[in-house]
Amino acid sequence: MTTTETATTTIGHWIDGARVASTSGNTAPVYDPALGVATKQVALANEEEIQAAIASAKAAFPAWSNLSLSKRQQILFSFREVLNRDKAELAEIITSEHGKVIDDALGEIARGQEVVELATNIPSLLKGEFSDQVSTGIDVYSIRQPLGVVGIISPFNFPAMVPLWFLPIAIAAGNTVVLKPSEKDPSAAIWLAEKFKEAGLPDGVFTVLNGDKLSVDGLLTSPDVESISFVGSTPIAQYVYETGTKHGKRVQALGGAKNHMLVLPDADLDLVADNAINAGFGSAGERCMAISVVVAVEPVADELIEKITERAATLRIGDGRRGCDMGPLVTKQHRDKVASYIEVAEQDGAVVVVDGRTVRPDGDENGFWLGPTLIDRVPTTSRVYTEEIFGPVLSVVRVASYEEGLELINSGAFGNGTAIFTNDGGAARRFQRDVQVGMIGINVPIPVPVAYYSFGGWKNSLFGDHKAYGADGVSFFTRQKAITSRWLDPSHGGINLGFPPNG
Repeated sequence: MTTTETATTTIGHWIDGARVASTSGNTAPVYDPALGVATKQVALANEEEIQAAIASAKAAFPAWSNLSLSKRQQILFSFREVLNRDKAELAEIITSEHGKVIDDALGEIARGQEVVELATNIPSLLKGEFSDQVSTGIDVYSIRQPLGVVGIISPFNFPAMVPLWFLPIAIAAGNTVVLKPSEKDPSAAIWLAEKFKEAGLPDGVFTVLNGDKLSVDGLLTSPDVESISFVGSTPIAQYVYETGTKHGKRVQALGGAKNHMLVLPDADLDLVADNAINAGFGSAGERCMAISVVVAVEPVADELIEKITERAATLRIGDGRRGCDMGPLVTKQHRDKVASYIEVAEQDGAVVVVDGRTVRPDGDENGFWLGPTLIDRVPTTSRVYTEEIFGPVLSVVRVASYEEGLELINSGAFGNGTAIFTNDGGAARRFQRDVQVGMIGINVPIPVPVAYYSFGGWKNSLFGDHKAYGADGVSFFTRQKAITSRWLDPSHGGINLGFPPNG
């Protein structure tokens, strides 16, 4: 796919190692958010196409799962090189459909490549255990084997990184994969499939099924799909988890977030302001690890707000292909929904310090623009505080103490990521132990773990027992067998390889 395609181009599926045109007759528009126009359309699969995609993956599983670890490893190494070689092309595709700036798209690809590199170590990751002579003549050992066909349902905000959180480990472990990407930016998924084929992946091991809720439900209910990996909003994550487990599947469903940054009075406020800008407005706030709330322990709020405001004024908002700092939101509907929270804040008595609705972008006037927004004195009863906005809206809540700030974070419905900014090591250590959140940053605003740790939150931010990638990812995509073995010693009968005696 290239950014020169027109709205007459229809993105189909990837089945049996090739692009497949849809026969459903149903499509959805794919927009260039910086231009505000549909540049192509994506097919929405019908029931026949859903079953064909799953059947292709099922047919490919026996041969792929029996392929040696070393040969699977070689394909992952080849894919790593292809991905690195052509990442600029993929970044252009992401920017043309999502809207994030090119540098942000490249950063997304780099984080996904970390998981590819982890998966190249699959022989070590799948090593079992062995206990010798647990009883006389008896050994016990374990092995890990793939599940079968696994489904991945990915969101619009990271069309390359989120699939790469799951794909490399699932494939390296011997599974075959059906990926259902977001309808908003589906081209990255087809691009990944093409590059995996170039790297030597056999046909059917990786399938891309484009579609809407019908495709999601097809994966959730199919008896031939063994597991589901999902990233998206909390209501949909809960639906995916409940529906998938009801149909006997292993499910990891990562939901929404409302991430807080706790700022103590001893913190370096210039560092805090820089990080609040990056974590609050990067990728236009469309990421589950964005900082949504700055919890300022007084008396730092006024000075911090001044510093954030100064930095926000320097940001260049516009077309992501023009070297801007922040791009548009993904659709007009989403832009309008995010902007509506600014009105809610005003109605609830909060102070809008920086209003993103007045932004003058470096881009087409029809783009889906909303600039960085900073809101002070947000009531914790306001929807601006309680709901995930998923846009460039940063709230400030003032508290009197560390304890009050901690309680505020722990009382929330979400538990994805959080950060503390302080120069007090004792306070930081106390925070990391007491806060009820799955991923914690200490003077780090977006604490996304490196690939050999695992990504996932607590509470309403994660449904299921397994997080993404790392050790949890390997466990999720494999089943363990424990084997108890006894072989008779030749002196007790059985096979004797010595020469037969004379006579």
